[in-house]
Amino acid sequence: MQLTDLTAVRLLAGYRKGEFSPVEVTEEALERARRGQPEVNAFVRLTEADALARARESAQRWRRGEPAGLVDGVPVTVKDLLLLRGHPTLRGSKTVSEQGRWDEDAPSVARLREHGAVFLGKTTTPEFGWKGVTDSPLTGVTRNPHDLSRTAGGSSGGSAAAVALGAGPLSLGTDGGGSIRIPAAFCGIFGLKPTYGRVPLYPASAFGTLSHVGPMTRDAADAALLMDVIAAPDPRDWSALPPAPGSFTEALAGGVRGLRVAYSPSLGGQVAVQPAVAAAVRRAVAALADLGAYVEETDPDFCEPVEAFHVLWFSGAARLTERFSPGRRQLLDPGLREICAQGARYRALDYLAAVDVRMDLGRRMGRFHERYDLLVTPTLPLTAFEAGLEVPKHSPFRRWTGWTPFTYPFNLTQQPAATVPVGTDGEGLPAGLQIVAARHRDDLVLRAAHALYEAQVAAVPPVRLPS
Repeated sequence: MQLTDLTAVRLLAGYRKGEFSPVEVTEEALERARRGQPEVNAFVRLTEADALARARESAQRWRRGEPAGLVDGVPVTVKDLLLLRGHPTLRGSKTVSEQGRWDEDAPSVARLREHGAVFLGKTTTPEFGWKGVTDSPLTGVTRNPHDLSRTAGGSSGGSAAAVALGAGPLSLGTDGGGSIRIPAAFCGIFGLKPTYGRVPLYPASAFGTLSHVGPMTRDAADAALLMDVIAAPDPRDWSALPPAPGSFTEALAGGVRGLRVAYSPSLGGQVAVQPAVAAAVRRAVAALADLGAYVEETDPDFCEPVEAFHVLWFSGAARLTERFSPGRRQLLDPGLREICAQGARYRALDYLAAVDVRMDLGRRMGRFHERYDLLVTPTLPLTAFEAGLEVPKHSPFRRWTGWTPFTYPFNLTQQPAATVPVGTDGEGLPAGLQIVAARHRDDLVLRAAHALYEAQVAAVPPVRLPS
């Protein structure tokens, strides 16, 4: 097995035993990134000099037996919506200038820096993270490492593709309507949207309290490790939660025996799911039952809240761009321009009505989780479609929310939700299972996902690197 195939947990064990060094690992991860970049386009930029300098410093600490923190020497990538000190954060937009001081880290990046992480580079995003696929006027199309004709998903598509390629086992993504879970499912990796506020965010998202920061990794154990680093309060985020009550890594061992699991294959028949995806998810659900969970096929008590989500999402986009000059506005992705115009037409009363829908949905899910510890669904009803499109060809949907009915509702409710790769379709494209828990129960989501990895139900499908 190559170093780039190893999880962060395994890399740290290797550093501890002296089997290999952070410099070797970083060099191989950078080589993977370079080889994949022309076709996959996962990166806005690689920060090679900085990465190698940090890797050499880490190697010295490991030789002394004095690692700086929990992820010392582990290669990490950062979505280009999050600040990384010393490098521009262009947010997928030609409207953002590279000029500036760029002298501040986002909270999650700052925690990783304190723990000795090696930053490989910034990953691609659609403009301002506005949609569920990754292409932008600035960086072009990001493609799926499993099939270069297909999308990597979005908006954290570059991060998902980087992890799938082996260009670092850990990545930071953001998720305002599925933006961690969508690309993680399409690319066959693990992704967690934590409870809102568990991982601080600064600067605040234009999409307000819909947007979460979370880990994108090779498995649930790596995500728990990353959460132990980044789930710490930061005074720059007034909505950040206090410290987590315990270690996410230590909580993995609990397993699923005795947990009450609600399995909703189609949200009460509201969603048409591709047969291969449905079958893969059903097999994984059966495995949860075999592992001792009490599984019941049932549905959460809500109707599709897409219109309320659109009011909140499109209003945020409009607010983000309201001071743009006409010339600057013409630089935007045409789809983003369109939703900004729609968002600007909403009234305050429309926004408050959407907030009412959101509060009712949160109440319903709160009551639901009095009966069930976990809700399990497909992450997406389909596998990756053609790259460069917002919606699949011949689809009845106008916007990306049409094909993501399982993801965005749990941004409205701020619940923790993860995607686990549980198989592939007939073309070798990954399918994902989503695990949702009540707010503040990120530990249960990670425990259940880890149990699937331990049982070898979940696994990262292999990627054939471009030659």
